[in-house]
Amino acid sequence: MTLIRRSFGLAAVCAALWAAMGVQAQDYPNKAIRIIAPFPVGTGPDANTREIAIELSKVLGQPVVVENRPGASNMIGMEAGAKAAPDGYTLVMGATSSLSVVPHLYSKVPYNVERDFAPVSLVGLLNTALIANPGVAQNTARELIAQLKAQPDSMAAATLGPGSYYHLAGEWFGFGSGTKIKFIPYNTTSPYADLVSGQVQLMFDALPAAVGNVRAGKLKLLALTGKTRHPNFPDVPTFAEAGLPDYTPTAWIGLLAPAGTPAAIVEKLAAAMQKATTQNPTLIDKWRSYGGELKAMTPTEFSAFLKSDSAKWGQVVRQANVKLD
Repeated sequence: MTLIRRSFGLAAVCAALWAAMGVQAQDYPNKAIRIIAPFPVGTGPDANTREIAIELSKVLGQPVVVENRPGASNMIGMEAGAKAAPDGYTLVMGATSSLSVVPHLYSKVPYNVERDFAPVSLVGLLNTALIANPGVAQNTARELIAQLKAQPDSMAAATLGPGSYYHLAGEWFGFGSGTKIKFIPYNTTSPYADLVSGQVQLMFDALPAAVGNVRAGKLKLLALTGKTRHPNFPDVPTFAEAGLPDYTPTAWIGLLAPAGTPAAIVEKLAAAMQKATTQNPTLIDKWRSYGGELKAMTPTEFSAFLKSDSAKWGQVVRQANVKLD
């Protein structure tokens, strides 16, 4: 009898908790939501976060504000998001670097992606480009590979230092193509000025930052990631066309909540993300204009994506033998 009473008691407690969570989700949100952006103000990921915040606010009917917490390779902002109250009112915008790369670069990271976060939804993907100064004689990645095989280290690619997206995407290209490139680190300033002036010849970067200079004829694209050519850049071949079908570095951003956030709230946020992104023709066209693709996911899909992407970048980091501590 005691066991039966305890079982009924436990069931009652669980039922009460589920009911409370349901009510909480029905009332959510009833005040402003904060998205922590671990990126500096004015950067591409920051701009993407702000445009998503505006669209989410329209869908959810409450203000969605962005709080920038940059520093320490995005770890400051990510840690703040991991330690926030799991009530759905503090979220964090993660990215390739903070979630897929940084955990492999440092032995001590103040957050654990699987333990400390509840994935909400991917926002979108940004194709990576092989960008060149117009003075570079080669016009495709295939032609560049042939040049680099004939003359190793004859080209220099700008990066933001060892372990940066620029650097690791370039290392990956070298592994896949069997070529060697010199990497020139820029620690405090954008490399684009030197790329435009021809001080360096190449850069591997997500496409948006280069689009303006490409359209102005100050830079050119030798290749883009993607299974097919991008509709806004139909003359630019894919890396697969250059013989690199497994070269798939992709920059992305995605929304997460602190671990322990009620599942009903996470699902509500994920549904809102669908409306704010992939059901938003204006934003879809905007992302396509600079080589991106909005791609909302369910929490389960986003969780699987995070594991797969982290494994992919972990292999690149190990092969490049990069450790930052």
